[in-house]
Amino acid sequence: MRKSLLIAVDFDGTVVEDKYPGVGKAKPFAIETLKMLQNDGHRLILWTYRHGSKLNDAVRFMEDNGVPPYAVNRSYPEEESHPSDVSRKIHADLFIDDRNFGGFPGWGEIYQQLNQQPNAPLPKKKGWFRSGR
Repeated sequence: MRKSLLIAVDFDGTVVEDKYPGVGKAKPFAIETLKMLQNDGHRLILWTYRHGSKLNDAVRFMEDNGVPPYAVNRSYPEEESHPSDVSRKIHADLFIDDRNFGGFPGWGEIYQQLNQQPNAPLPKKKGWFRSGR
């Protein structure tokens, strides 16, 4: 297993289908993969632009599905909230977001890449496009 990572995970369009301001249904394998990542010792930060009651909806969704986040829109639980109570830049080892350059690879591929070899670096992409696509 790789070392324990601090992983920031976007919510709308990544964990759930994008139905903002509502909460969409879970994307295929999202909850199962997030649970496996937590079981592997990784800490998950819910990293989203949501705030106020809409943020509470996202946190409740994660908790109700057995994936309580380590922190929400901050690098660690004890960190002070940003004065405007909106998302800001945080520290994480890895960011998982549907708006990545190159697109969202899917939860199965994310888990496979994270668990290829113990302590191996993540594979580097070549060029602008992923091979085989």
